[in-house]
Amino acid sequence: MSITEPAPKPYSRDWLLSDRPASRRQASLGRAYVVWRRFSENRLALLGLVIILALILTAAFADVLAPHNPLQGDLRNARLLPPGAEGYILGTDDQGRDILSRLIHGSRLTLLVVVLVAIIAAPVGLIVGTISGYAGGWVDAVLMRITDIFLAFPKLVLALALVAALGPGIENAILAIAVTSWPPYARIARAETMTFRNSEFISAVQLMGASPFRIVLRHVMPLCLSSLIVRVTLDMAGIILTAAGLGFLGLGAQPPLPEWGAMIASGRRFILDQWWVAAMPGFAILIVSLGFNLLGDGLRDALDPKEAGQ
Repeated sequence: MSITEPAPKPYSRDWLLSDRPASRRQASLGRAYVVWRRFSENRLALLGLVIILALILTAAFADVLAPHNPLQGDLRNARLLPPGAEGYILGTDDQGRDILSRLIHGSRLTLLVVVLVAIIAAPVGLIVGTISGYAGGWVDAVLMRITDIFLAFPKLVLALALVAALGPGIENAILAIAVTSWPPYARIARAETMTFRNSEFISAVQLMGASPFRIVLRHVMPLCLSSLIVRVTLDMAGIILTAAGLGFLGLGAQPPLPEWGAMIASGRRFILDQWWVAAMPGFAILIVSLGFNLLGDGLRDALDPKEAGQ
């Protein structure tokens, strides 16, 4: 008489790692759990995640965390004070404004740029790449030649040209960065699509009568998401640097908005004597860019199908 093993409790470790999931939800949660285990083994990736979570919390509670008004200063008593003087932890700028408060509120602009560029550029690249890879023929040729035209120009130079044509401002800077960011995503999505467009499961879906639109939307695009997420995360640092570069040149967020690139531009006149005016926003850009790079590396290792098969 055989004794059957009791079924594992729902949401337990054995339930998540079961090789015979009883539902689609269990299979999805199991895959997510495996990815998280692989990701959490990378200490640097966890450090990057902590930095990004700190950025999000800082942006969300900027009004509470900022000790002073980021837009109003005291020219008479607080101009160019060094870090730690008279209650100003990171010092003040040439307008007597608290640098720490401006960095805290500037995190909102940085997060806004990163999120909006990702929301605009990633779906465009995914759509163009999957359609190009699945359709092939002249559709592939036309879409990829358009992509090559955008890739032929350096990203910052093309963004500068677009912002110069549209006019300075944070909205136009976001649009310009998004327009220059989608081609790499299209290339990745196309390469992923071409690897499995002739696979058996695609042929089976075609035999069931699914339209090309449904195949691309329901079966091809989900398979491209992991590679796209990794690339978008790794590109966040470049997006931040491009936005800072536009702000440094006066084409991004306009004064008195506390954009980090514009803060560096206003502090470059005092770089020898009052170094903290330009160094503090530069250090903030460094930390956030490093956080996104570490997070992207961790996601790449966790979502790598070759790693998952070992």
